[in-house]
Amino acid sequence: MINLTAGAQLVIAASVAFVWIFRLDNIIKEFDEYRLPSIVRNLVGATKISLATLLVTGIWYPTLVFIPAVSMSLLMVCALIAHATVHHAWPRYVPAFGLLLLSLYVSAATSGYGIR
Repeated sequence: MINLTAGAQLVIAASVAFVWIFRLDNIIKEFDEYRLPSIVRNLVGATKISLATLLVTGIWYPTLVFIPAVSMSLLMVCALIAHATVHHAWPRYVPAFGLLLLSLYVSAATSGYGIR
């Protein structure tokens, strides 16, 4: 299970890095569509990149993983709510929902009480 959890951590981190670094133009358009100020966008991006970094670091230091995984889950719930507020079609929800599921899995696997 450890390899599966580490793989999930890498997928989350790679997805966040791809979207928030290489597809920033798309993020800017989405946050404009949500009518959120650029400071919110920048804070969300910095938070997600920081959490992704902690998830990768957590492969070697597992005690770092639980809080970033839970935090990423909360951010993905917020992303789903943002999509719902502007009435996006369901395919636009899929990436956030997938990352939510992965983040919840990592949270459970590293909680000490969950999946092992």
